[in-house]
Amino acid sequence: MAREDFSLVGDPRLGRGGARRRLIIAFLLVGAAVLAFVYAMNARGGKEAAADVACPGSRQIAKTLAPLAHGEVAAFAVSTQPGPLPELVFNGPDGAPTALASFRGQTVLLNFWATWCVPCRKEMPALDRLQAKAGSDGFKVVAVNIDTAKLDRPKAFLKEAEIKNLDFFADETAGVFQTLKGVGKALGLPTTILVDRNGCDLGVMAGPAEWDSPDALALIAAARK
Repeated sequence: MAREDFSLVGDPRLGRGGARRRLIIAFLLVGAAVLAFVYAMNARGGKEAAADVACPGSRQIAKTLAPLAHGEVAAFAVSTQPGPLPELVFNGPDGAPTALASFRGQTVLLNFWATWCVPCRKEMPALDRLQAKAGSDGFKVVAVNIDTAKLDRPKAFLKEAEIKNLDFFADETAGVFQTLKGVGKALGLPTTILVDRNGCDLGVMAGPAEWDSPDALALIAAARK
């Protein structure tokens, strides 16, 4: 007589035992799905809680910015969950390493540009006028040049364009920009990130903007509150 195979869960020859086994497997699968969902929610909640601790009040500020992202700053993408930016270090006006963290306590408009980027060159005067209009102990435009060759060009361009109010910041390795690309905060040039006084990102602008326009000034004023 051929040996019968009773290993199949759905074999009708198993009778009540087979039905019971199928029920147990179903319960196990549902339980695993519930556990996975709970884990995902807890992980998300943990990240949000950590961001709230590192960026107190940033989420509320970001909410006030959403209705202001229109007109000249319509492309500004407000952060739904503001968090700390990575450690970024670039050269300051004196050539010494300067960390973004050194601007804590100030709201910062962090801009990345290069001389080979035509839109960057076009928006630089607006950034210069913004610094002249709104620059203070509580706000600063930090425009970081990331040219990696012909390093005499950036300062020559700024002089030619009569940029007088912006301090010169640079990273000739473009490493800070690559770091931001790695965390999804930058794609191309120009990229501008609005950073609150805690060093947390409130939103990102991909592409140029008229940063001294009434729309931009209203956005920045709300970020400083």
